[in-house]
Amino acid sequence: MSFSRERPFLLVGAGKMGGAMLSGWMAEGIDPAAIIVSDPRLSDEMDALLKRHGIRHVTSVPEDMAAGVVLVAVKPQLMDQVLPGLRPVVAPDTLVLSVAAGTPVSKFEGVFGEVPICRCMPNTPAMVKRGITAIYPTEKVTEAQKADVTKLLSAVGKVVWLDSEDQIDLVTGVSGSGPAYVFFLAEALCEAGKQAGLPEELALELAVATVCGAGELMHQSGVHPSVLRQNVTSPNGTTAAALDVLMNTDGIQPVMTRAVAAAVKRARELAG
Repeated sequence: MSFSRERPFLLVGAGKMGGAMLSGWMAEGIDPAAIIVSDPRLSDEMDALLKRHGIRHVTSVPEDMAAGVVLVAVKPQLMDQVLPGLRPVVAPDTLVLSVAAGTPVSKFEGVFGEVPICRCMPNTPAMVKRGITAIYPTEKVTEAQKADVTKLLSAVGKVVWLDSEDQIDLVTGVSGSGPAYVFFLAEALCEAGKQAGLPEELALELAVATVCGAGELMHQSGVHPSVLRQNVTSPNGTTAAALDVLMNTDGIQPVMTRAVAAAVKRARELAG
């Protein structure tokens, strides 16, 4: 791995995503003594996780070391405040990973120089080890470092590599923000059930189970969603009647296309 007890893995920002990653790494058998977590305010849950595994916690970045890997997991608006403080621990061969939306590689290079950098876009299902993370590496990232990053991020779901940094904003619009679209679908299905006459609690139970079950079916079968849709749609049946509405010219597809475009536009605005 690109880190060790002597050249530790420094996780900067220990929110829910950081906690999900830490849990995944511990399950993979990564040495907790090779990890340092820097965060001024830990949640009770995160504090318990660190104590359970004996992971070192600091409230500010220690300046008496060179990190093997630095994972920056703070909110984009905190970057200008956080990055300068990391400069003492970033050596020329330190691998810098970022999971912050809207923060381009050039931002990190402006602070650290041309060190190996991977810009990563995970999503919240990483919290249940069912996420997907898209990664853009700079030319300084070696094949060995890519293998390490794949191992690290595979602990919380799938990993895909991107050919250009421009694709990060597109990924943000699809999978980065995508879980919220699915949650809203469950909300909308629940509300439709209520308006059709179901009790709210039952409508919610049916909607959540249906969304989760359909997602798991796609995941396990590996069959294209369009084929699965066709498999459950009998001609002139109830599903066909509903799909006539959903697949109309003013149905879900044009709305989803506009939604993803809006997310991509905002991601580019954040990147400046």
